[in-house]
Amino acid sequence: MMKMRQDTPRSNCPINYSLGLVGDKWSLLIIRDMVYFGKKTYGEFISSDEGIARNILASRLVQLVEGGLIMKMPYQDDGRKDIYKLTEKGMGLIPTLLELADWGSQHFESGAPEPWLKLVRRDRSKMIALITETVQAGGAIFAGENSVISKLSH
Repeated sequence: MMKMRQDTPRSNCPINYSLGLVGDKWSLLIIRDMVYFGKKTYGEFISSDEGIARNILASRLVQLVEGGLIMKMPYQDDGRKDIYKLTEKGMGLIPTLLELADWGSQHFESGAPEPWLKLVRRDRSKMIALITETVQAGGAIFAGENSVISKLSH
């Protein structure tokens, strides 16, 4: 059973359970950083534009690990660091991230690249599969040599 922040859920509604795990201001941004930008370490997350406080980041990472959305592993090159990786359960949030990005870009001035948004809108299921495959292999949408963007330009 998934550990919730509150001892007793307010209801058995699946939206209530989901919001109990990722409904705070930061959790989906951490997962966004993993999926879109390939961030994997505490230091990479702390450098995000939103400016999350260190104690909040530490708390959210623990919450996401306990909720089964990410896993924490020792960093291969430096035993003093940890890396975080999305689990299969966490990968299930990729469609939600894409939907939030699309909705946000339609209703607010954003820095989201319009060609990318159009591509996702045109063939959403294909893009979800490609993003999921790329992230499972350690890549991201926009960052790295094995990014989704680099795959699409070949």
